[in-house]
Formats: sequence, structure tokens, C-alpha cells
Amino acid sequence: MKIFFHFSVIGFSNTYLIGNTGGGDAILIDPGHMDIELLKLIEENNFYIKHILFTHRHPSHTEGLRTLMKIYDSDIYANTPFIMDFKVKTLSDGSSITLSEIPVSAMLIPGHSSDSLVYKIQDALFTGDVLMSGKIGSTTSSLSRSLLIRSIHEKILPLNDKTLIFPGHGAPTTLCVEKKINPILKPK
Repeated sequence: MKIFFHFSVIGFSNTYLIGNTGGGDAILIDPGHMDIELLKLIEENNFYIKHILFTHRHPSHTEGLRTLMKIYDSDIYANTPFIMDFKVKTLSDGSSITLSEIPVSAMLIPGHSSDSLVYKIQDALFTGDVLMSGKIGSTTSSLSRSLLIRSIHEKILPLNDKTLIFPGHGAPTTLCVEKKINPILKPK
């Protein structure tokens, strides 16, 4: 399995391309913006976007969908029935699916948004705006913040310290590093 990273200045967001060595059907996570660089990354690695996963439906993670659907015949997965006008295969907390021969599990971690999913693929977590290097996602209330923190502590912190964290914004990190530097995750 290969993981490719694409950063877009529009929305300052990260998109991740995941596929098997040698190309073929692939997974795209959070296509916030579809540009020529992302298309080249996909095509030059002989991938076809068969599956699109969304961590949540905020525009900085979804704006590239309309263009992608003009190029690829993709299945869309998220924790909401529609993104834009496109029907979604809804995933919920604990969902496990295999996409392009790659096992994917989903964890619902509300707080930043009610539909926030974190995807676990092998030893990698695609966290969207739930968990980023040195911080957690923004929230609209103290209740949402408490819910986000509790969900991170219950579902993410028990994972292996070597787990890679691929956030929706900012640099990748590891769970071990986050436990040491992220003030929200330090033991009380």
C-alpha cells in the first residue's frame, strides 16, 4: 500500500491518495480542491479513483468532489447521506469495509462537526479536523469541545503509539508525538 499526500493552498487542506503498489483502483480522502497537480499525482501513479472518503462535509474537504465525479466513476463514503448533490454510502462508528483490497475502519468522533469520521487504514489514521499536530479541531461550544476531547481519549489514544496521524490541515505526526506535545492529550 502507498499513501500520497497533496496540499492545496485553496482551503489550506490536505488530500490523501491511497492505493496498491503498481496502480489500479484507489482511495482519495478529503478532496478539498481538485487541481492539475492532484490529477497528475493520480494519473502518473496509474491510479483510478474508485472510492472517495470524507472525514466531514466542510467545504475545505469537499470542494473537489464535483470535478472528480466528472472524471471518475467513484463511490462516495461519509457519515452523511449527501455531499453536494451526490448520494453517499453512509458509514457509522465502527464500520469496516474493504476498498480496493484495502481494509478501512471508521470511528465517529463528533465535536468539530457532528459527522466527523476518522479512518484507520493499517497503522495510519486520517483524522480530518479531529486531531492535528499539536492541537484538536475547532468547536462551536464547550459541550462540543468536551465531546471531542472525550472521544479522542476513548477511541484514538488507546491505539499503538506508532500510529501515523494524517490530518486535514497541517503536517503529519504520530500518536506518540501527540501524546507528548499536544496539551489537550497530556494526562491530567
